Amino acid sequence: MNNLYLYLITISIISFLIFGIDKHKSTHSKRRISENTLLLLTFLGGTIGSVLGMFIFRHKISKTSFLLKLLLLLGLQFLFFYWLKNNHLLN
Repeated sequence: MNNLYLYLITISIISFLIFGIDKHKSTHSKRRISENTLLLLTFLGGTIGSVLGMFIFRHKISKTSFLLKLLLLLGLQFLFFYWLKNNHLLN
């Protein structure tokens, strides 16, 4: 398996778990994981895990400011991969 795919799978699993942990903390009035950390995990490639975590755990889906930041990250990632593909840097 390509190292990039292995990395993306790993960071997505981590991101998914962190979203679940933060949701658990939010329902038990415990110290939360910062939004910046959640967004950083998404930015670092955990997009699939983040989105799945948001919907499966029903976490952060009603917070407009977080959703806008997440959509901005998704757009930037899309443009980045589009650029890589068009410059033949990505198979």
